[in-house]
Amino acid sequence: MLSTKFLPLLRELSDTYRAFETYSAIHIRSIGLTPPQFDIVATLGNTQGMSPKELGDKTLITKGTLTGVVDRLIEKDLVSRTASASDGRCQTIKLTRQGDHLFARIFPEHLAHLQPVFAQLKTAEITALTAHLCSLRAAFGKARNTLE
Repeated sequence: MLSTKFLPLLRELSDTYRAFETYSAIHIRSIGLTPPQFDIVATLGNTQGMSPKELGDKTLITKGTLTGVVDRLIEKDLVSRTASASDGRCQTIKLTRQGDHLFARIFPEHLAHLQPVFAQLKTAEITALTAHLCSLRAAFGKARNTLE
């Protein structure tokens, strides 16, 4: 018989993620970005840029949505898309000077927006939650490797 002891955990994980996204989006929209746009700006911050595949792997944005989000950030002059210096067939997406300035301003602001929520947890709770989530992610990674 199939054990479903993990169903309450799945529900809580999903509900917690939605609550985080809802709270986070309030601040992100107040600075004139969508959550996917913020995700790209935050991911590219303090980097030399990434290929579209790398960016897709490090963000929560699906491949089909990534191109449109990057296009809108290009229109806002926050990112650029150029041919890779090492492989002309590949592209590099990176923050423009304006995007760097935006990142330097909004990333600390966003952390400050999130801080009061996490301040409600004790350091030991944050450490334990982090460890548990890392274990769960590793279990999914291990299971995925058996499918590939």
